[in-house]
Amino acid sequence: MSNKIVQYDFNNLGIEEIRSLSYGVNWPIVYILNGDKEVYVGETANAYQRMKQHKRNPIRRKLDKVNIIYDSEFNKSAILDIESLLINYMLADQKYKLQNISSGINSQSDYYLRENYLNKFDDIWKVLLKQGLVNHERLYLENLDIFKFSPYKTLTEDQHIVAIEIIKALIENKSKNSKSTFIVSGVPGTGKSVLAVYLMKLLIESQQAINELRFDDNINFITLLNLISQYHGKLKVGLVIPMESLRKTLKNVFKQVHGLRANMVIGPSEVIKEHYDILIVDEAHRLRRRVNLMPGLAHTFDNVNDHLKIENGDELDWIMRSSDHQIFFYDPNQSVKPSDVRKEKFREIINQVGTIQFTLTSQMRVKGGDYYISSIYKLLEQKLNKQIEVENYELKIFDDVEDMYQCIRLKNKEDGLCRMVAGYAWPWKTKEDNYEDIKKQNLYDIVINDYHYIWNHTNKDWVNSLNAINEIGCIHTVQGYDLNYVGVIIGNEIKYDSISQNIYIDEKNYCDRNGKKSLQTQKELFDYIINIYKVLLTRGIKGTYIYICDLELREYFKQYIK
Repeated sequence: MSNKIVQYDFNNLGIEEIRSLSYGVNWPIVYILNGDKEVYVGETANAYQRMKQHKRNPIRRKLDKVNIIYDSEFNKSAILDIESLLINYMLADQKYKLQNISSGINSQSDYYLRENYLNKFDDIWKVLLKQGLVNHERLYLENLDIFKFSPYKTLTEDQHIVAIEIIKALIENKSKNSKSTFIVSGVPGTGKSVLAVYLMKLLIESQQAINELRFDDNINFITLLNLISQYHGKLKVGLVIPMESLRKTLKNVFKQVHGLRANMVIGPSEVIKEHYDILIVDEAHRLRRRVNLMPGLAHTFDNVNDHLKIENGDELDWIMRSSDHQIFFYDPNQSVKPSDVRKEKFREIINQVGTIQFTLTSQMRVKGGDYYISSIYKLLEQKLNKQIEVENYELKIFDDVEDMYQCIRLKNKEDGLCRMVAGYAWPWKTKEDNYEDIKKQNLYDIVINDYHYIWNHTNKDWVNSLNAINEIGCIHTVQGYDLNYVGVIIGNEIKYDSISQNIYIDEKNYCDRNGKKSLQTQKELFDYIINIYKVLLTRGIKGTYIYICDLELREYFKQYIK
């Protein structure tokens, strides 16, 4: 029997009606409780008892309809999956405000015929659209930041283990009145940002859960409640995002999530405004030191260091000084500028007594999986010894950059969120010009053969900006973001010598002045530029297209990419 969605009144009469149904007392179901503006999504094996529990909850009593999703083939694992999908898609849909709080630290393992149940969700969503319970198609929602950074995501097994161990260690260290530092490492796509946002919501809303436990007895918050009780329900937590663009994006996400607020997402200089119990730092490899900074930012550095009485302090020092516990999400391969805090300093923290280090390995972004990421890294490091043969992923090299651009435009019409990006191998000549002048005067930044392009005209949330498909994004606009397809232009700042068979850097073609000042060795510049392309070439969920300016480097890549 296929799934059914049946609606009842959420009142005593409707609950008694549910009791008489074949799936009302002893069968796994998923349900949606909704009112005019709010919704709650859940799962249970006893719909009748669960509705009675909800009816005792004053927050749930605001809702007036219950929609039960029933299928004769449902089991516990299937309804957990479908519940999680519903929560994440309905959060992104924004027709209703979700009442759901984080239901503890959960992970979902594989199970028999899982793919079959995930396919059933397509039918469920279509029915919900028809019934007017949701407004948007799934593909549209999947491209939204609120979906990608949803704090309701079910964790992978390694994310689950890390979350549990961090919470346990926080409880233990609080009981000892000692501080703690956590370093969570992982290559692009292993879910560092997802886990950072998840932990943020979990810690914030576990305080709210104390008041809801007596109504929702299926919430497993025992370890969290132990932690919160030691802070007397007043746990001060902040999410630090070093990059302005990503910080703006996450502020917008937090505005739309129950229990979270935009001012919980802060920049590194804001941590000194008050002392924090816990600071969670995403993209920690982009924390800065006082090197190659614009005058205004250099002034901010001096003011913060004076306030904290630190000589030559950096943003990492500020976070350590302003919090009892720190959780850093860190990847040394994504440090792309000399102003980033050096990896040696992170290594010192890792080696300190009391620091706990974790590594995430499960690939959540790229459909090419861990194999694709590691192959791209080996290719750039000249350690690859066979062709890249990746399944379920489009990896292509183009001989004509305009062909690649038109393919990206076509993919953007089909899938949305497809963008062109490039290494910083051309000066930003149109930075001060508006679009009208650019069109009238045929201005441009990037010249490749007979083709002309312009750089991104905003650094803030560029991937979602209206004109992004007509621009070329730089490293600072895409780091931390997911794209469906990405077209990467590898500029003439990186080349290949076919005689020595080595990749090398042509510094005169690297146009980021602050990206090469104050370097002590050419090896440092080489590493930064290689890291830039490691980031750019791992943004695409479904595919990566590549155009390489240097012919010899293009031929080197073609040895390994069909």
